[in-house]
Amino acid sequence: MRLDLFLKASRLVPRRTIARQLCDAGRIKVNGIAAKASKELKQSDEIEIIRGEKRLVARVLEIPASKQVPKQSAGSLVEIVSSQTVEEPLLP
Repeated sequence: MRLDLFLKASRLVPRRTIARQLCDAGRIKVNGIAAKASKELKQSDEIEIIRGEKRLVARVLEIPASKQVPKQSAGSLVEIVSSQTVEEPLLP
């Protein structure tokens, strides 16, 4: 599944367009490497998202079979590894 679709399905990002904008700005990394929105994700990949002063690292536990995921199951797709606030916004 594409990175932008996964971020929306897992509810880590509210909309696919925001996921694409973050990827284009270099604010999303997969396994430590800046990723494009079209990057294909695999189970156990680590996603780092930097939004403003917040940095979130999540591990992919499961790739859904479809784009639409019920709200109750969205949380089971990822495991939050770390979530922190940085004093100054990180630049790409």
